[in-house]
Amino acid sequence: MKVLVIGGGGREHALAWKLAQSPRVQQVYVAPGNGGTALAANLVNVPVTDPVALREWAQKEKIALTVVGPEQPLAAGVVDEFRAHDLRIFGPTRAAAQLESSKAFSKDFMKRHGIPTAAYETFTDPVAARAYVEKLGAPIVVKADGLAAGKGVVVAATKEEAFTAIDDMLGGNTLGVSHNEGGARVVIEEFLQGEEASFIVMADGKNVLALATSQDHKRLKDGDEGPNTGGMGAYSPAPVVTPQVHARAMREIILPTVRGMDKDGIPFTGFLYAGLMIDSDGHPKTLEFNCRMGDPETQPIMMRLKSDLVEVMLAAASGELDQVELQWDRRTALGVVMAAAGYPLAPRKGDRITGLPKPADDAVVFHAGTVLEGDELRTSGGRVLCVTALADSVKQAQVRAYDVARGIHFDGAQYRRDIGFRAIGAGPGGAPR
Repeated sequence: MKVLVIGGGGREHALAWKLAQSPRVQQVYVAPGNGGTALAANLVNVPVTDPVALREWAQKEKIALTVVGPEQPLAAGVVDEFRAHDLRIFGPTRAAAQLESSKAFSKDFMKRHGIPTAAYETFTDPVAARAYVEKLGAPIVVKADGLAAGKGVVVAATKEEAFTAIDDMLGGNTLGVSHNEGGARVVIEEFLQGEEASFIVMADGKNVLALATSQDHKRLKDGDEGPNTGGMGAYSPAPVVTPQVHARAMREIILPTVRGMDKDGIPFTGFLYAGLMIDSDGHPKTLEFNCRMGDPETQPIMMRLKSDLVEVMLAAASGELDQVELQWDRRTALGVVMAAAGYPLAPRKGDRITGLPKPADDAVVFHAGTVLEGDELRTSGGRVLCVTALADSVKQAQVRAYDVARGIHFDGAQYRRDIGFRAIGAGPGGAPR
């Protein structure tokens, strides 16, 4: 069978890499793909991004299964387009994808269905938004109501930082937010204390299948310093997600969300990503929903997945997730993102990349912001590569990943040196799950 992966980042490279391992797959296409998928012998790039053009291409090529990676095609209605022509596709409809594409929709949904999240208000008027900040004080969180490639959230340490974020999101828009209908809006919410984790599941509208736990690192610099980014690295499993936290997240957040969407007449199918804040008592609250797998969480999760991903996807697309169990490698996988000079505000493009190793059983370099020009690989985006390793412990996976990363070169490359630091020495809760 032929499989199509829509997207061109590190998440899509990892999904395509895993799907291509299935004995049922004849060919995996990636649209539009990147330099890494162009170099892979078992993947083929397709230079198409428009939803209608993709559907027409999939019909012509007789694609048996399509998997959507990033948020933009979902918000543009690519799932609706494919389903209208009886093509099997895994992902949420445009209406269901509002859980991610509209922070206001998401927060109102959680409030309506009693799903634990931070207190909040939504604003279109900067004066009213500033007054709310004055009332709550800092630290405080300011979120753009729209897609911003993971960078539309500002955790403001001071009221002045919050005011600057409000003015930008409602006016300047240096973050490049794609505003929803009705224009610019911001969601301002209370700052939650605790430890973040990524809780990702697959849903078929009724049934839910949890993926391996993971944790990413949003800040640019070591020690969680510097600006928020799309993610500078991740590891799986996440020791902070104990069996008790896992059970609470499923019972209080994931299942009520899937049931609530179904009750509201918007069944959710696809990957559902709940960004959790877990307090010192092990109580999770929902920071945000994404309607896709996380990036860079996908890379270590795919390294650990032992099951045939195609079989799982076919069950999900047929409403039969309750008949599937996932098998996981008990080892830890850890991914280090190598980013371009100037990331996250003004990433530089066009730098030559050298020193890439051949894929190994315990280490794979997944590409994100790369492009193949002739026989030269160059940077083409902010997050360039995710060096992902598999080992018996977080520390060993960390050592292996950094050994590989140190051998890769491009001018201005920047990456954190402490990915996984929270899990190292985590004690009895740190056993693989």
